[in-house]
Amino acid sequence: MLRMSTLLLRTLRDDPADAEVASHRLLVRAGYVRRVAAGIYSWLPLGYRTYRNVEKVVREEMDNAGFQEVHFPALLPRDPYESTNRWTEYGPDLFRLKDRKGNDYLLGPTHEEMFTLMVKGEFSSYKDLPLSIYQIQTKYRDEPRPRSGIIRGREFVMKDSYSFDIDDAGLEASYQRHREAYIKTFNRLGLKFNIVSAMSGAMGGSKSEEFLAPCPTGEDTYVLCEKCGYAANVEAMVTKVEAYAGEVPPAFEIFDSPNTPTIDSLVELVNSKFGISITGGDTLKNVLLMADGKAISVLVPGDREVDLKRVGANLAGVQDLRLFEDEDFAKYPGLVKGYVGPQDSAKLGITVYADPRIVIGSHWITGANERDKHARYVTHGRDFEVTAFVEAAEVKAGDPCPTCQTPVVIDRAIEIGHIFQLGRKYAQALGLTVLDQNGKAQVVTMGSYGIGVSRAVAAIAEQSHDEIGLIWPREIAPAEIHVVAAGKDETIFTFAQELSEQLEAKGLSVLLDDRKDASPGVKFKDAELIGIPYIVIVGKSLQEGKIEFRVRSLGSKVEFATDDAVAEILAAINN
Repeated sequence: MLRMSTLLLRTLRDDPADAEVASHRLLVRAGYVRRVAAGIYSWLPLGYRTYRNVEKVVREEMDNAGFQEVHFPALLPRDPYESTNRWTEYGPDLFRLKDRKGNDYLLGPTHEEMFTLMVKGEFSSYKDLPLSIYQIQTKYRDEPRPRSGIIRGREFVMKDSYSFDIDDAGLEASYQRHREAYIKTFNRLGLKFNIVSAMSGAMGGSKSEEFLAPCPTGEDTYVLCEKCGYAANVEAMVTKVEAYAGEVPPAFEIFDSPNTPTIDSLVELVNSKFGISITGGDTLKNVLLMADGKAISVLVPGDREVDLKRVGANLAGVQDLRLFEDEDFAKYPGLVKGYVGPQDSAKLGITVYADPRIVIGSHWITGANERDKHARYVTHGRDFEVTAFVEAAEVKAGDPCPTCQTPVVIDRAIEIGHIFQLGRKYAQALGLTVLDQNGKAQVVTMGSYGIGVSRAVAAIAEQSHDEIGLIWPREIAPAEIHVVAAGKDETIFTFAQELSEQLEAKGLSVLLDDRKDASPGVKFKDAELIGIPYIVIVGKSLQEGKIEFRVRSLGSKVEFATDDAVAEILAAINN
């Protein structure tokens, strides 16, 4: 039994100054976590019990699915990460260190290499497969901007699992087993979630899906079609466009366009000058970027902004992507800031990419590569070429669903899980092969599956709270029942103690507020803030042979007779 008179707990009345989201604010105020440094948090008793309950659910569902638990160190040698090139690819996000002999190590951000090498060291035959193994382990990433409390930190706990199969059909089966296990896990955790198509990113591989918990302050943005159910992270949203079917435009012509610093001002000038009626969507933006030190241009319609996250996710292998700066323009004197057009990109040494909306044959109003001049009828395929199409433009609510063309809605969410079909990238790099039925060596194909265990605590808090405090689901809460002794009469404390013991004897976990130096008002506020799902008030009505029972999520109150209290409480919470 947890007793608040001796519990390491101090609730706070004021929000922490750096709290941006509800989970951060409430977990600190309710005494669940405390900040150690930017992106690094300690767990206090109530918080750690909650975290361990989440971990218990995750572990049970992994075990129920037939996956086997292993455990790797967090301190890892450099060599395996050199073999997969991730020592370099991770860049500044990797915590690197040296031992006293000068050897390089890292704090594990993820453990693909370790899982691969473990299986390579133990198995050699197709008869050993399929295999799925997992661990629950602390990870480390040097986040440039750790924020939102435990949602995005430098140290966090993940459940990562990996499947190993002889062929792609086996990988698909393993992927589906993990997908089903994740659905069961998040349902048990009481989380509302959507499964969305996602980009594989630095992980590599083919098929990829995210499990997103809708939350207004979430860092992930996703699209959802309410008609057909299509869902995708914005980075993975697919733009479906029709081929250009218009007439062949005249040769492009250059015209004077002074004082047109914005798309709106350009549109106003063109409509006035030529007596036509165009919109920003008829103009072409040439957004200049530096991609790993090389100049590129990304073309999007003028009524759209470039989404750098989408561009980065769709440009394979690019690690560092940023907008052009003044010093970059200085290196390319042929680029006239504010008047760039794609028609001279080849001779200027610029690699051009285009959003799918810039279809071949379409013509645009764009910069003429001369100060105070633009050009119209600049046509894709005639006046300029692109290296490739990339999903680059920002996604807007109302964009057509790529499956059924219904306008999509946009929502925000917290990523709580991600599953990948990795394929053979890591097995190939680290030499993981097995002998097939014919005695021939075959490279093993892998899947990767992650759940943010510590992050799930925050995600649950984001979805399960009100204006006065947390509201934990029963299976996750640090205790199932919060018994509050509200008064000064010793009989109140005696009955609260006895009731708590009886409830524990029935298998329920109890938090007993037996503090004698705290007022009933303070105790009630703490009970609401801490968020145990069921609250029992033992107070002045005890003289009448009654106690009060509250359901935190409903805000409801009912009185039970003391003689039947245990039976009534059990019936109420198990109903």
